[in-house]
Amino acid sequence: MSAPTVTGVARALTPHVYPQAELTAGLMDLWRKSRTFNPQRVEAMHTSVQVKQRHLALKKEDYEGLDRFEDRNRAWQRVALDLGEQAIRGALEAAGQERAERLDAIFFTTVTGLATPSIDARLVNRLGLKQAIKRTPMFGLGCVAGVAGIARAADYLRAFPGHTAVLLSVELCSLTVQREDVSVANIIAAGLFGDGAAAAVLHGANAGAGRSGPRVVASESVFYPGTEDVMGWDFLDSGFKVVLSADVPTMVLRHVRENVDAFLAAHGLGRADVNHWVAHTGGPKVLDAFTQALELPEGALARSWASLERYGNLSSSSVLFVLADLLGETSAKPGDVGVMVAMGPGFCSELVLLQW
Repeated sequence: MSAPTVTGVARALTPHVYPQAELTAGLMDLWRKSRTFNPQRVEAMHTSVQVKQRHLALKKEDYEGLDRFEDRNRAWQRVALDLGEQAIRGALEAAGQERAERLDAIFFTTVTGLATPSIDARLVNRLGLKQAIKRTPMFGLGCVAGVAGIARAADYLRAFPGHTAVLLSVELCSLTVQREDVSVANIIAAGLFGDGAAAAVLHGANAGAGRSGPRVVASESVFYPGTEDVMGWDFLDSGFKVVLSADVPTMVLRHVRENVDAFLAAHGLGRADVNHWVAHTGGPKVLDAFTQALELPEGALARSWASLERYGNLSSSSVLFVLADLLGETSAKPGDVGVMVAMGPGFCSELVLLQW
């Protein structure tokens, strides 16, 4: 009963939402001048990721003038601040705690833009956070950071059970797309990744009495040596250039079953005891690999598939979007067990065990 509780999760999105086919057509117009451009291949790749629509940080036409990394990063800072505020206010409302000044700690994660002071610092005045707020900005964890952020916030609250913390994730992937790059990795990323933000409020054991939500029973981090080139960024004069290996699904198949089984066994559980799977929406091949490796029944990852279709892969925000869907339902019952799982740059895994 000393475990922290996730008491509220909220999403934040811009109103700029476009069908996948429209975004693909716009990207193909950019890439037609390349000698290696193959329109049929681009369309096939963008169809294969099974994303139906995506929200963008900006209106589609506003990307035309963002030729320099400086311009794109300034746009990232502006939109990240707005969406971050929206997400935290929504999470506080969902947690039944509308007063931001009661927060004791804020954890912030992103991998799509740069800001110093970081976005969490820029939100202190906007939200009216206390001067003693403890800030932990995290950059570079990528897709795994939604689960890692829940774990790190829970670790903090175990040390300070009377405190309340918020995790904020903002990912504006469209502002990282390399417009001149027709590599397979960039084409897939341009069709798969979307923009959004999410926040989760967690209460320590002494602060969350009487509040509903799953308890963060345990967490586990796993690093796979010699895999640093599987996923990440190359930083160029033009900004963020994606590193995305075709080996990602293979890494899931190779490691996730062993990792999950060992994690659950340490707490006297097995996969059959898990009622709710909250998996990162890495793409169809990644979700298929999770299903195969963990021998999941049909529909076990339905929320992840639905989120992928509606929003695309939102990097660290994705798993929090799936968690928001789960907490918004009435399907979870007292005693239910949930597992959050994601993989990301490192290459690494993060696991969180939830119990209602």
